Amino acid sequence: TVTVLAAVMLAPISPAAADGKGRGDSEKCTVGQAQLDRNTRTAIAYYTLAFNAGEPRLAVEKYVGVDENGNKVYTQHNPFAQDGPEAFIAFVEFFKATFPDLHVDIKRTIAQCDLVMTHAHITTGPDDLGNAAMDIFRFDRTGRIVEHWDAVQPVEANPANDNTQF
Repeated sequence: TVTVLAAVMLAPISPAAADGKGRGDSEKCTVGQAQLDRNTRTAIAYYTLAFNAGEPRLAVEKYVGVDENGNKVYTQHNPFAQDGPEAFIAFVEFFKATFPDLHVDIKRTIAQCDLVMTHAHITTGPDDLGNAAMDIFRFDRTGRIVEHWDAVQPVEANPANDNTQF
C-alpha cells in the first residue's frame, strides 16, 4: 500500500523559488487534487514499469514529456547520470542486467504543484538491505515527467535508533 500525501500551494514557496520551473511558481501551484493524484499515479507507474517490470523504454514512451519540437525531454539533476531519456533507459537496462532481482518498493508519495516525491526502498536481491531513495519528479502541463532529482542512502544494518528508514 502506498500512502499519498498532497498539498495545494497557492503562493510561491520563496521569491528565489519562483522561477517558473515548478519550484514555487504561483501560476503552476494553483492545481487541483485531480492533477496531483494524476501526477502521483504517473510517477508510481513510471518507476514501476521501468524498474520492476524492466521496461524503461516503454516507461519513457508512456510517461516522459516532449519539448516544443516533439522530442522527449528528461532533465536529470543526479550528478552521476546524464541528461535525457536515452540515458535513463541505458541506466535502467544496465542496472537490471546487473541485478535481475532489482525491485523498487514505493512506500509513500508527496505531491505539490507540479512536483511528486517518492520515498522508496530499492533492493537488488533477497539478501540486500537495499537503499532508501527519495526521487522528485517535475511534470509538464500535460502530466508528463520532464525533470528528476534524487537522494539515496544505504539502509543501515545497525542503526543508532529503533526507527526504520521507511
